[in-house]
Amino acid sequence: MRVVYFGTPEFAVPPLRALVGEGFDVVAVVTRPDRPQGRSRSHVVPPPVKVVALAEGIPVLQPDRPTDQAFLAAIRDVAPDVGVVVAYGHILKPELLAIPVRGMVNLHASLLPALRGAAPIEWAILNGLDTTGVTIMQMDAGMDSGPILLQLQTPIPPDETGGALRERLAELGAQAVVEALALLEQGALTPRAQDAARATIAPKLTRDTSRIRWIEPAESVARRIRAFDPHPGAWTELGSVELKLFGARAATGDGAPGDVLVANSQLLIACGTGAVEVEEVQPGGKSRMSAAEWIRGRGVTAGQHLV
Repeated sequence: MRVVYFGTPEFAVPPLRALVGEGFDVVAVVTRPDRPQGRSRSHVVPPPVKVVALAEGIPVLQPDRPTDQAFLAAIRDVAPDVGVVVAYGHILKPELLAIPVRGMVNLHASLLPALRGAAPIEWAILNGLDTTGVTIMQMDAGMDSGPILLQLQTPIPPDETGGALRERLAELGAQAVVEALALLEQGALTPRAQDAARATIAPKLTRDTSRIRWIEPAESVARRIRAFDPHPGAWTELGSVELKLFGARAATGDGAPGDVLVANSQLLIACGTGAVEVEEVQPGGKSRMSAAEWIRGRGVTAGQHLV
């Protein structure tokens, strides 16, 4: 089976490695253009999947947009049987979806129809779900609305961070992609329509989404901090300094929301109900450090207020 693979970030690397490792014929990898980084923008960094593809001798295509006619012609030239899309970052138009003879399948990091959209991993934690998973779906013109081909689920431990969950779902997704393509090759997959009435949304993350709302209950505040650990980091402000917090858990405490209740070997901050204990912080312009180290450096004292 000839596979054309669409993906960009680190999340898309394990499924690509799995397809290659299981002997699937990946005839091309499509990813975003290399991006300049650094203050001078002179250092160009390739997408993670490009690095893997080149190491495996797989041709790489990097269109600015996957609607360009020259790009579509290049996809036709490699004659794929199926397309696999994993966190590519572009909506694919019907003209492209129709090129592979067996269509395009997408790996989505939720149990569809739950958490359709751009950020299902973070929203699974923000919403307090105890279970999530991955879905392989047949792509259509909608947003994560195509028929379900295969799903694998996994529990979300109470203390899991967004970063840890992302790594686990990438590996689970690799297993799902390989299994789905093997079944597709055998003609053993039966598409199942999604129940649109049960659909929920995981919208694109904004800076405001990751801002800590101290008026919320401690459990909600702790989930927000875990959801954005390690990136982009849930943030608050101490005076004029932006502060990112990590490693939070709900605890007993009482005070005005945002009040620093304890700042010694422990950092305890009051919420709308209860409090959160914070393990690590990152003040603006500095590296991530333990809360105790920050307190020893007189970064904060009991009685101060976070907003």
